[in-house]
Amino acid sequence: MKIGVPKEIKNSEYRVGMIPAAVRELVSRKHKVFVESKAGDAIDLSDEIYARAGATILGSADEVYAQAEMIVKVKEPQAIEIKRLRPGQTLFTYLHLAPDPVQTKGLLNAGIIGIAYETVTDARGGLPLLAPMSEVAGRMSIQAGARCLEMEAGGRGQLLGGVPGVPAARVVVLGGGVVGTNAARMAMGLEAHVTVLDVSLPRLYELDLQFGAMLNTIYSTIDTIEENVLAADLVVGAVLLPGAAAPKLITEAMVKAMKKGSVLVDVAIDQGGCSETSHPTTHADPTYKLHDVVHYCVANMPGAVARTSTFALNNATLPFTLALADKGWRKALSEDAHLRAGLNVCEGKLTCEPVAVAHGLSFVPAEKLLAQ
Repeated sequence: MKIGVPKEIKNSEYRVGMIPAAVRELVSRKHKVFVESKAGDAIDLSDEIYARAGATILGSADEVYAQAEMIVKVKEPQAIEIKRLRPGQTLFTYLHLAPDPVQTKGLLNAGIIGIAYETVTDARGGLPLLAPMSEVAGRMSIQAGARCLEMEAGGRGQLLGGVPGVPAARVVVLGGGVVGTNAARMAMGLEAHVTVLDVSLPRLYELDLQFGAMLNTIYSTIDTIEENVLAADLVVGAVLLPGAAAPKLITEAMVKAMKKGSVLVDVAIDQGGCSETSHPTTHADPTYKLHDVVHYCVANMPGAVARTSTFALNNATLPFTLALADKGWRKALSEDAHLRAGLNVCEGKLTCEPVAVAHGLSFVPAEKLLAQ
């Protein structure tokens, strides 16, 4: 198979879809890999390194898209990239279609096979291709939140861990999944006062066993969310409904009632955000202040630590990339229910129910489509 790796063009995005080691694995199986020139330059993965791994270096994205049968990326295709796609081409990347009707329509019209990292599953019910970036984003949320609490960043001038004689900041994490667990771990490491809210009692039990008395675990209801958000110095939105738009757990009225200079880091912004006051920002301009609350809503947080993120992501995606290349998309999806869960669009048809619900569109189950 011919696989293309274009340079990412989203604002402040420096990750790359495949590292040289992944290229070498594919080439060893007789596949051809086309990498856009300078795709990995920003994270010290030069064209020379890719060439040594067996990649063919092409001078433009247009050439990569024209040559490849499958495109492997990191972020969702931008408008100009959607125009480069052609019917029957496979796209393997993060898509996050639920909050993005324009991209959804564009990919449907393009007639491609769109497999989304964020909805691929595993035998334990997890999301293995989302998990590594969720780990990074969860840890970064506390770094970002701590910075935003400083006066120069518009915050209330509070040190996350406090000092002897002065209380530590109160950190509230909405969601006890991968993002929330990593956020809580980092916040506790900085000696903040940390509370996690979740609707899963088994998950809260696991967190209690893992962290003990250092962590407060609370069952999530409208009342408990409101009570804890209003008392917080830093709120981390870490909720996820796989493939679907994030629920709006924080209302604008709650934000208005939050402490002056408190901070909201909405990690769920990729799926639309969990606050009514959230809208996507970029690393170039990451924050805005609304109702005296600093909002950090960068939609590609792991892009700030692009080298770490790229290698972590490739560790997770490589087995699936190899399966798609070795077998072709139809056979690979037919044989692997977990990879099949990643199919979001296919030759003009929507195949992901949560995305269909978000946009009020009809969908065809992947199993039915593959059986045709």
